[in-house]
Amino acid sequence: MLKHRKIGFYLSQILLSLILVTSVQAASTESPSQSTDKFRQIQQPIPVKIAITTAGLGLIGLELWWFMFSKPKAKQATKTEDTQELQILVDGGYEPNRITVNSGQPVRLQFYRKDPSHCLEKVLFPDFNISKDLPLDKTTTIEFTPEKPGEYTFSCGMNMVRGTLEVRG
Repeated sequence: MLKHRKIGFYLSQILLSLILVTSVQAASTESPSQSTDKFRQIQQPIPVKIAITTAGLGLIGLELWWFMFSKPKAKQATKTEDTQELQILVDGGYEPNRITVNSGQPVRLQFYRKDPSHCLEKVLFPDFNISKDLPLDKTTTIEFTPEKPGEYTFSCGMNMVRGTLEVRG
């Protein structure tokens, strides 16, 4: 899922670059001595118009897919002895960002942070009164026992990046 986000970012940067290059080329062909108070229409070749329109529609489609149709990947914690364990990669978000565990059994979540952004320096589990710093390129272990079934959110320190802990009865 993080790869799709990065690909979308790079595609939008490429499209923006194409638009800027096209507008700079069009502006450089104008003569500065012809200034009027009216807007002039700048003629663009048909292939440029088609390329910009296609790229714009593609980005709109990508955004619709991202926000409406992409499902977060859930992962069940693996049971080892008497503890449920799961490793979570912190790199532009939480991977996986949806975790499934059983109630009444101890949970051990191991967060490995690769992303250097300040937002992801901390992880918060407000329903369990847990706040833990996540040092860069290190694994941080969080242990707790969820007693009640339900869905609980966890987030970064700024509450911009979120995940869900699903506790089953």
